[in-house]
Order: sequence, then C-alpha cells, then structure tokens
Amino acid sequence: MTQTRAASQRVLLGATLLVAALIAAFLTPGRAAAASLQEVTGFGANPGALRMFRYVPDGLPAGRPVVVALHGCTQNASGYGTGSGWIQLADRWGFSVVLPQQQSANNASSCFNWFQSGDIARGQGEAASVAQMADRQLADTSGDASRVYVTGLSAGGGMAAVMMAAYPEKFAAGGIVAGLPYGCAQAAGSPYVCMYVGATQTPKQWGDRVRAARPGYAGPWPTLVAFQGTADYTVKPVNMTDLMRQWTDVHGADQVADVSDSVAGYPHQVFRDAGGRAVVETYSVTGMGHGQPVDPGSGSEQCGSAGAYLLDVNLCAAYRMGRAWGLG
Repeated sequence: MTQTRAASQRVLLGATLLVAALIAAFLTPGRAAAASLQEVTGFGANPGALRMFRYVPDGLPAGRPVVVALHGCTQNASGYGTGSGWIQLADRWGFSVVLPQQQSANNASSCFNWFQSGDIARGQGEAASVAQMADRQLADTSGDASRVYVTGLSAGGGMAAVMMAAYPEKFAAGGIVAGLPYGCAQAAGSPYVCMYVGATQTPKQWGDRVRAARPGYAGPWPTLVAFQGTADYTVKPVNMTDLMRQWTDVHGADQVADVSDSVAGYPHQVFRDAGGRAVVETYSVTGMGHGQPVDPGSGSEQCGSAGAYLLDVNLCAAYRMGRAWGLG
C-alpha cells in the first residue's frame, strides 16, 4: 500500500508540474498569439481620415506580398476581410493584408469616395491615406515592394481603380469587383450616371484619364482582373467593359480578347499586350447581382463566406485574383 501511495503521489506531482509548465508557457510575455486583425494608428498624415486595419499571419517571413483590400458600402474592414476570403488566403499562401476602413463622418453609407475629386488625386484625401497605409505595411513587415496589390468591391473597387491610376508605381496589379473606371464620375457628370448608365468615352479618352493622374509616368502600369455580375443593377455591367477599355489602352493593347473561355461556367476573357503578357482579365458572372463572388468551403479553389454583398456563386474572386498575381 505504501509503495502504491508513493507511486500515485509521484504521478500526481508529475502531472501538476506538467500543467504548471503549460500554464507558464502560455502566460510568458512575448509569446506569439494567434494572428488577428489589428488596427494601426499613426500611419501617416492620413488626409482622408480613414482607419487602417491589417492582418499578418503568424510567423510571416520578410519579403512577402501585400494585398490592400477595400470594402464596399455599408461594410467594414473586418467583415470584408473575412467574407471575401482574403484573410483565409493570407494564411494559406503567406502574405499580409491591409484593410482600410471608411468612417461615417466621411460618407454616411461608409462608401469610399471614389467620385470626389479631392479624394482621387495623387497626394490628396483618401487616395493619399491608402497609399500611406501600404507604405506603413511594407515597412512594418519588410514586405516585397514589387508585389503589392490593390482590390475592392463596389465603391472599394472604384477606389482600387483610383489607386492604380494615382499611384501606379506602388501596385503591381489591381482587382476590381463591381467597380468603376478611374474618372468615371467626372466623365459622366455624376457618380449616379456612371453607376446606372455609364460614361461615353473612347478607349483613348479613358486611358488619358489614367495618364493624367500621374503626369510624366512611363510605366510599368498595374494589370487588372475585373469581376462583374450580369444582373447587377447598382453598378451596370458596362462599367466592367469600360474598365477593360481604359486599362487595355493604358497598356497599349487593343480591345479584342486574346482568350475567350469559361471558368466555373462563367465567361472569362484575357487581353494581352504586344509582348503577349496578360494585362486585363474579365469575369462576367452570369445572373449575379451586386456583390463579391465567393465560394465557401475547404476545397483548394474555395474561399470566402456568404453574406450581404458576398454572393455564393461557386467562384471565389479573391482566389482567382491571387492566382493571376502569383500569390498561390
């Protein structure tokens, strides 16, 4: 009995020490916690009065890409980052995500002001704030400055086009979902005419608006991947056609697709420049309304979660963009 009791005490003592060691390990200051969305302040002059959030996967090495993802109207950074699939892909492929957030004081519907002249010019307003966020993220994560990408939905897509035009040297590519070409509100005379009707411009006129945003800049220009629902009555599909016209012209390409096929059952086109490089890709999502295409699930091509303006159409736009950009 004595030997049995002694053995039991040794087992109990060992278990107690093991639990104590585990508790101490988890309470040790500086121990890495699971990655989560964090707000960053003091990232620059912030003339557009935006908020900066970011997601950095645990153990992310230096030299990794950065994706700037801009939410749509009525959305916020956290919901869009998760719902669109970008945070999921950041963990899967190893890159960091910057998630700018609009404030209601700037826009009552939390839309980025893609249509305001003071917010879409280089060095001004919201465009300058987003550029400062990208710079801060590169510095803090020792990211790859040659692999920074910008994307967004709706008003966020319009602001993504702004960043591609006003800061082309910062972004290797852009991904625009249900968005607008750069300068569309000014060309149409109103943001609502742009959204519901479109603006009458030639490809050269569209391209000239981009070139005027960064005078004297000779390239390289960001490439574009665009997604648009054919049943979108908030941002009419003509806007994706105009985005294609704008950015093919900027790249010196024609407006005739070099590839016309289907992806996940949806029409997909690729436009190449004279050197054969894909400079514009478009996805026309048949029957989809206004929102971001997602494909919830654990499959290799799946990402995102369904919700308001996050539409399960068995195609994840973030995945398609990431593959086009060489992220995964």
